[in-house]
Amino acid sequence: MTPRLRIVFAGTPEFSVPALEALHAAGHEIVAVYSQPDRPAGRGRTLGTGPVKRRALELGLRVEQPVTLRAEEATTTLQSFAADLMVVVAYGLILPQAVLDLPRRGCLNIHASLLPRWRGAAPIQRAILAGDARTGITIMKMDAGLDTGPTLLVRETGIGPDETAGSLHDRLAALGAEALVESVAGWSDGRIAPVAQPAEGVTYAAKIRKEEALIDWSKPAVDIARQVRAFNPWPVAETRWLGRQLRVWEAVPLAATGPGQGSDGGDAQAAPGRVIEAGQGRLVVATGEGFLDLRRLQLAGRNAMPAAEFLNANPIAGAGLG
Repeated sequence: MTPRLRIVFAGTPEFSVPALEALHAAGHEIVAVYSQPDRPAGRGRTLGTGPVKRRALELGLRVEQPVTLRAEEATTTLQSFAADLMVVVAYGLILPQAVLDLPRRGCLNIHASLLPRWRGAAPIQRAILAGDARTGITIMKMDAGLDTGPTLLVRETGIGPDETAGSLHDRLAALGAEALVESVAGWSDGRIAPVAQPAEGVTYAAKIRKEEALIDWSKPAVDIARQVRAFNPWPVAETRWLGRQLRVWEAVPLAATGPGQGSDGGDAQAAPGRVIEAGQGRLVVATGEGFLDLRRLQLAGRNAMPAAEFLNANPIAGAGLG
């Protein structure tokens, strides 16, 4: 039987919610939930409550929202919970060594990659951008480094050819919650021992910058298609048409099939960014290598729509994008 542990949970976004729910359902005592402070959101700039805080309050759990964990007051409060374990899932604040040392069984973290690949802030998006065939979840015992701690459990999953960052996020959140409960049980009763990460294969997943969303049509179609999938639902890949923002929510790469002809019958020599087909529900754009079939688009100030609907209202044939 799994011991009932006193756990401090730290998380902020939607990705963290399944893990909190799983620990609660497993019967552990969640003595406090730490989440980042409420911040202004939306056009009205009203204070927004994060997903973890909302769920914690629904479960009747105590919520703490310090601006930093480096202050002596924050350390004292954490110490007062006498936690056996602290679980950190996309919290967003750095845990100093003084905090890492407080829980009797240390601090565990769910990381959305197969460590040591894609340490850092944006492992889901970077895996898709790189064309990785597989990714997964790593349960790690935290240390002072950036995702450098020893691992307790790893769960792999494939990355589908049409997978977006949004769909992969949801699958990994569920997978991480399952792996976390198993890890906590095995870690607490000694069945699972931490294993040092290998020195080889380390890569870093830098935070996504909004500027990365701008499409460079000179790149191969397969790379742009990955960009579209990696940046869905945020920040969303985009280009320019007649000076207006045109966001691309879904796109499929098409390879050239022979000299002078694309797989869609278009001109394989067309300049990158040139719309070579715009009709019968298809909007195909030339790239640096191959073609990109744009399936779902959104003009600034409008709703996203399928290509067929977009073409009914927008004469874009022969236009240059970018």
